[in-house]
Amino acid sequence: MSKPPETDGMVGALLADIRAMAVDFRLRPGERINEVALAAKLNASRTPLREALNRLVSEGFVTFESGRGFFCRRYSVAEVQDLYQLRQAIERFAVERAVELASDNLISELRAFLERTAGEEGRTLEDVLAYDEYFHETIAGWSGNGEMLRTLRNVNARIRFFRWVDMQARRGRTQGEHREILDAIGNRQAGEAVALVDRHIVRRRDEIAEALKECHARLFVDEDFVHPAFKSAEELCA
Repeated sequence: MSKPPETDGMVGALLADIRAMAVDFRLRPGERINEVALAAKLNASRTPLREALNRLVSEGFVTFESGRGFFCRRYSVAEVQDLYQLRQAIERFAVERAVELASDNLISELRAFLERTAGEEGRTLEDVLAYDEYFHETIAGWSGNGEMLRTLRNVNARIRFFRWVDMQARRGRTQGEHREILDAIGNRQAGEAVALVDRHIVRRRDEIAEALKECHARLFVDEDFVHPAFKSAEELCA
Protein backbone atom coordinates (compact mmCIF):
# COMPACT_ATOMS: atom_id res chain seq x y z
CA MET A 1 0.00 0.00 0.00
CA SER A 2 1.38 3.39 -0.94
CA LYS A 3 1.80 6.17 1.63
CA PRO A 4 -0.66 9.07 1.71
CA PRO A 5 0.79 12.04 -0.21
CA GLU A 6 1.30 14.15 2.90
CA THR A 7 3.39 11.53 4.76
CA ASP A 8 6.79 12.43 3.33
CA GLY A 9 6.22 16.10 4.12
CA MET A 10 5.25 15.26 7.68
CA VAL A 11 8.24 13.01 8.15
CA GLY A 12 10.56 15.61 6.66
CA ALA A 13 9.29 18.28 9.04
CA LEU A 14 9.67 15.96 12.02
CA LEU A 15 13.13 14.94 10.84
CA ALA A 16 14.25 18.58 10.80
CA ASP A 17 12.66 19.33 14.18
CA ILE A 18 14.18 16.35 15.99
CA ARG A 19 17.56 16.82 14.33
CA ALA A 20 17.56 20.42 15.53
CA MET A 21 16.69 19.27 19.06
CA ALA A 22 19.67 16.88 19.01
CA VAL A 23 22.09 19.41 17.56
CA ASP A 24 21.24 22.25 19.93
CA PHE A 25 21.13 19.81 22.87
CA ARG A 26 17.47 20.14 23.80
CA LEU A 27 17.75 16.36 23.59
CA ARG A 28 20.68 15.55 25.85
CA PRO A 29 23.38 13.10 24.67
CA GLY A 30 22.46 9.61 25.83
CA GLU A 31 18.92 10.65 26.80
CA ARG A 32 16.18 8.09 26.13
CA ILE A 33 13.57 9.54 23.78
CA ASN A 34 10.04 9.28 25.11
CA GLU A 35 8.07 8.79 21.90
CA VAL A 36 4.70 9.57 23.46
CA ALA A 37 5.93 12.83 24.98
CA LEU A 38 7.81 13.81 21.82
CA ALA A 39 4.78 13.10 19.63
CA ALA A 40 2.67 15.34 21.87
CA LYS A 41 5.32 18.08 21.89
CA LEU A 42 5.57 18.07 18.09
CA ASN A 43 1.84 17.51 17.56
CA ALA A 44 2.59 14.39 15.54
CA SER A 45 1.20 10.87 15.28
CA ARG A 46 3.40 7.93 16.19
CA THR A 47 3.82 6.47 12.69
CA PRO A 48 5.58 9.45 11.01
CA LEU A 49 7.46 10.13 14.24
CA ARG A 50 8.81 6.58 14.27
CA GLU A 51 9.81 6.87 10.60
CA ALA A 52 11.63 10.14 11.31
CA LEU A 53 13.46 8.57 14.26
CA ASN A 54 14.50 5.58 12.13
CA ARG A 55 15.89 7.94 9.49
CA LEU A 56 17.82 9.78 12.20
CA VAL A 57 19.31 6.45 13.29
CA SER A 58 20.69 6.02 9.76
CA GLU A 59 22.04 9.59 9.86
CA GLY A 60 23.76 9.01 13.19
CA PHE A 61 21.80 11.51 15.28
CA VAL A 62 19.84 8.86 17.18
CA THR A 63 20.59 5.30 18.28
CA PHE A 64 18.18 2.42 18.78
CA GLU A 65 18.47 -0.36 21.37
CA SER A 66 16.20 -3.37 21.00
CA GLY A 67 13.77 -3.55 23.89
CA ARG A 68 14.75 -0.09 25.15
CA GLY A 69 13.90 2.29 22.35
CA PHE A 70 15.52 5.36 20.81
CA PHE A 71 18.27 7.43 22.42
CA CYS A 72 19.90 10.70 21.50
CA ARG A 73 23.40 9.99 20.31
CA ARG A 74 26.29 10.17 22.76
CA TYR A 75 29.49 11.86 21.65
CA SER A 76 33.13 12.11 22.67
CA VAL A 77 36.07 14.26 21.68
CA ALA A 78 38.19 11.10 21.33
CA GLU A 79 35.77 9.76 18.71
CA VAL A 80 36.04 13.02 16.78
CA GLN A 81 39.84 12.84 16.83
CA ASP A 82 39.91 9.20 15.69
CA LEU A 83 37.47 9.70 12.83
CA TYR A 84 39.15 12.87 11.61
CA GLN A 85 42.56 11.19 11.64
CA LEU A 86 41.12 8.44 9.44
CA ARG A 87 39.50 11.01 7.16
CA GLN A 88 42.79 12.89 6.89
CA ALA A 89 44.70 9.76 5.88
CA ILE A 90 42.12 8.87 3.23
CA GLU A 91 41.98 12.35 1.73
CA ARG A 92 45.75 12.80 1.63
CA PHE A 93 46.00 9.71 -0.54
CA ALA A 94 42.94 10.74 -2.56
CA VAL A 95 44.36 14.10 -3.64
CA GLU A 96 47.71 12.53 -4.51
CA ARG A 97 45.92 10.08 -6.80
CA ALA A 98 43.68 12.83 -8.17
CA VAL A 99 46.75 14.83 -9.22
CA GLU A 100 47.87 11.82 -11.25
CA LEU A 101 44.55 10.59 -12.61
CA ALA A 102 41.88 13.33 -12.73
CA SER A 103 41.29 14.72 -16.21
CA ASP A 104 41.11 18.43 -16.88
CA ASN A 105 37.45 17.99 -17.82
CA LEU A 106 36.60 16.41 -14.45
CA ILE A 107 38.41 19.19 -12.62
CA SER A 108 36.55 21.81 -14.67
CA GLU A 109 33.22 20.16 -13.86
CA LEU A 110 33.95 20.23 -10.13
CA ARG A 111 35.10 23.85 -10.37
CA ALA A 112 31.80 24.71 -12.08
CA PHE A 113 29.96 22.95 -9.24
CA LEU A 114 31.78 25.15 -6.72
CA GLU A 115 30.72 28.23 -8.63
CA ARG A 116 27.08 27.11 -8.85
CA THR A 117 26.89 26.42 -5.13
CA ALA A 118 28.82 29.49 -3.95
CA GLY A 119 27.20 31.98 -1.61
CA GLU A 120 24.91 31.53 1.37
CA GLU A 121 21.64 33.06 0.22
CA GLY A 122 18.90 30.46 0.34
CA ARG A 123 21.29 27.76 1.58
CA THR A 124 20.32 25.61 4.53
CA LEU A 125 22.90 23.93 6.73
CA GLU A 126 21.81 20.66 5.12
CA ASP A 127 22.72 22.11 1.71
CA VAL A 128 26.13 23.26 2.89
CA LEU A 129 26.95 19.88 4.41
CA ALA A 130 25.80 18.02 1.30
CA TYR A 131 27.90 20.27 -0.97
CA ASP A 132 30.94 19.76 1.25
CA GLU A 133 30.60 15.98 1.24
CA TYR A 134 30.07 15.96 -2.53
CA PHE A 135 33.28 17.91 -3.10
CA HIS A 136 35.46 15.61 -1.00
CA GLU A 137 33.84 12.39 -2.17
CA THR A 138 34.16 13.42 -5.82
CA ILE A 139 37.91 13.84 -5.39
CA ALA A 140 38.11 10.48 -3.62
CA GLY A 141 36.26 8.97 -6.57
CA TRP A 142 38.97 10.26 -8.91
CA SER A 143 41.45 7.99 -7.14
CA GLY A 144 39.95 4.98 -8.89
CA ASN A 145 39.89 3.14 -5.56
CA GLY A 146 36.31 2.15 -4.82
CA GLU A 147 37.10 0.82 -1.36
CA MET A 148 38.65 4.11 -0.35
CA LEU A 149 35.60 6.02 -1.54
CA ARG A 150 33.27 3.69 0.37
CA THR A 151 35.37 4.13 3.50
CA LEU A 152 35.28 7.92 3.20
CA ARG A 153 31.50 7.85 2.78
CA ASN A 154 31.25 5.75 5.93
CA VAL A 155 33.48 8.16 7.84
CA ASN A 156 31.45 11.12 6.60
CA ALA A 157 28.25 9.48 7.77
CA ARG A 158 29.75 8.93 11.23
CA ILE A 159 31.06 12.49 11.62
CA ARG A 160 27.94 14.13 10.19
CA PHE A 161 26.49 14.68 13.67
CA PHE A 162 29.64 16.41 14.89
CA ARG A 163 29.84 18.64 11.83
CA TRP A 164 26.29 19.88 12.44
CA VAL A 165 27.27 20.94 15.96
CA ASP A 166 29.51 23.75 14.74
CA MET A 167 28.60 24.11 11.07
CA GLN A 168 27.61 27.76 11.20
CA ALA A 169 31.14 28.91 12.09
CA ARG A 170 32.71 27.46 8.95
CA ARG A 171 30.43 28.57 6.14
CA GLY A 172 32.44 31.59 5.01
CA ARG A 173 35.78 29.82 4.67
CA THR A 174 35.03 26.48 3.09
CA GLN A 175 34.47 27.58 -0.49
CA GLY A 176 37.82 29.34 -0.67
CA GLU A 177 39.65 26.35 0.77
CA HIS A 178 37.94 24.01 -1.67
CA ARG A 179 39.00 26.19 -4.59
CA GLU A 180 42.60 26.16 -3.37
CA ILE A 181 42.62 22.37 -3.10
CA LEU A 182 41.11 22.00 -6.56
CA ASP A 183 43.57 24.50 -8.06
CA ALA A 184 46.49 22.52 -6.63
CA ILE A 185 45.09 19.33 -8.17
CA GLY A 186 44.55 21.08 -11.50
CA ASN A 187 48.11 22.43 -11.43
CA ARG A 188 49.37 18.90 -10.68
CA GLN A 189 50.97 20.02 -7.41
CA ALA A 190 50.62 16.96 -5.22
CA GLY A 191 52.57 18.33 -2.25
CA GLU A 192 50.54 21.55 -2.18
CA ALA A 193 47.26 19.65 -2.51
CA VAL A 194 48.15 17.38 0.41
CA ALA A 195 49.21 20.33 2.58
CA LEU A 196 45.97 22.18 1.84
CA VAL A 197 43.85 19.12 2.64
CA ASP A 198 45.78 18.64 5.89
CA ARG A 199 45.10 22.21 7.01
CA HIS A 200 41.48 22.04 5.93
CA ILE A 201 40.71 18.85 7.87
CA VAL A 202 42.85 19.49 10.95
CA ARG A 203 41.36 22.94 11.47
CA ARG A 204 37.83 21.57 11.33
CA ARG A 205 38.74 18.70 13.66
CA ASP A 206 40.12 21.12 16.23
CA GLU A 207 37.18 23.52 15.91
CA ILE A 208 34.64 20.76 16.41
CA ALA A 209 36.57 19.30 19.35
CA GLU A 210 36.58 22.70 21.05
CA ALA A 211 32.87 23.17 20.38
CA LEU A 212 32.10 19.77 21.91
CA LYS A 213 34.22 20.53 24.97
CA GLU A 214 32.33 23.78 25.46
CA CYS A 215 29.01 22.03 25.08
CA HIS A 216 29.99 19.30 27.52
CA ALA A 217 31.11 21.87 30.10
CA ARG A 218 27.78 23.70 29.94
CA LEU A 219 25.38 20.93 29.05
CA PHE A 220 24.37 19.79 32.51
CA VAL A 221 24.72 23.21 34.16
CA ASP A 222 22.45 25.40 32.06
CA GLU A 223 19.05 23.82 31.42
CA ASP A 224 18.32 26.39 28.69
CA PHE A 225 21.64 25.93 26.92
CA VAL A 226 21.54 26.16 23.12
CA HIS A 227 24.81 25.85 21.23
CA PRO A 228 25.94 29.34 20.09
CA ALA A 229 26.33 28.13 16.51
CA PHE A 230 22.54 28.17 16.28
CA LYS A 231 20.22 31.05 17.14
CA SER A 232 17.24 28.71 17.33
CA ALA A 233 15.88 25.43 16.10
CA GLU A 234 14.01 27.35 13.44
CA GLU A 235 17.31 28.37 11.86
CA LEU A 236 17.96 24.71 11.07
CA CYS A 237 14.48 24.13 9.72
CA ALA A 238 14.27 27.20 7.47
